[in-house]
Amino acid sequence: MKTALIIPTIVIMVICGGCGPGSGIRNLLTKNKALLTVDWQDGRPLEYKFVSTREITIDWDPTGRLTKSDNKPPDKSAESLEMVVTYTPIEINPYGLTTIEAACKSVKVTRSKGSHKDAAEHLAGRTYKFAVEPTGKIEDYSQLDKLLKEAGKKAFITNTDGGRIKQADMIGDFIASQWFLWDSVSSLENPPKGVAAGQTWKSTLSIPSPMVMRKAREVTYKLEEIRPNEKGRQAVISSSYKLADSVPMSWPIPYSGSFQMKGTFGFLSGYKLLGLQGEGQELFNIDTGQTEQYNQQYQMEMESSIPMGIDVKPKITIKQNLTMKILE
Repeated sequence: MKTALIIPTIVIMVICGGCGPGSGIRNLLTKNKALLTVDWQDGRPLEYKFVSTREITIDWDPTGRLTKSDNKPPDKSAESLEMVVTYTPIEINPYGLTTIEAACKSVKVTRSKGSHKDAAEHLAGRTYKFAVEPTGKIEDYSQLDKLLKEAGKKAFITNTDGGRIKQADMIGDFIASQWFLWDSVSSLENPPKGVAAGQTWKSTLSIPSPMVMRKAREVTYKLEEIRPNEKGRQAVISSSYKLADSVPMSWPIPYSGSFQMKGTFGFLSGYKLLGLQGEGQELFNIDTGQTEQYNQQYQMEMESSIPMGIDVKPKITIKQNLTMKILE
């Protein structure tokens, strides 16, 4: 919901994210810049479809050191998560925090190998509330964090010795879609000043993976252009990715305690991320104040070790694709 008020100029400059689309105040303050603010309408829920897919290739002997009898052909697999989430504004404040209720209508995971029920699928039918600023920054993740930890418990089975075994899951992909909603907008250094075409800014996004790994990607956003559209002006935001130096401590951890990973990624060890690169694009509707769609694609290369003293370091290549699209 965007509202224009007649108040002192200095205050308008702070809260102009709430000004009406096309208003004289907005144009006067920003000139050739666009104000990217997240807005809501009373009683109008927004529904989005999220899809995360990855292709995984393991080259067991990239240097050719094993004998023909010991060597294995490259192992290829794929997995995907598809879900639909509805966001309903409960209490709207265009100049402060707006309370949103998110409902996970459906969560489905498919794999080319393995048929167990993924722990992320336990999030289907669950709801959580959070508050979001006009800048897109989400406040109070407590309910979502609680749900993630509940789902994390579903990823474990107990072996005959009483040890904890973690099955493969795509909770990290769920986190990548929900924890970083509106990241391109909320990561702007000074949102009230607006953004000009060609302007760039940086942020940090998570790296969902098939193994337990706490790494991040540095993203550089760029406002490519503002294009007219029948549903409102679209800000075209490109993004490029590389490996980040560190991971924010505030990011969620759905698991706790000691455990063994089941399958290939429990057999391998000593994971070392060699590199990551990729790019993406987002369409943000300036007039409705909502992201309409995004596509993030990247590839990362990893090195691992084989236990039992075998001097070979398998190479792991992961091609990741994350998409989101608003549903009518």
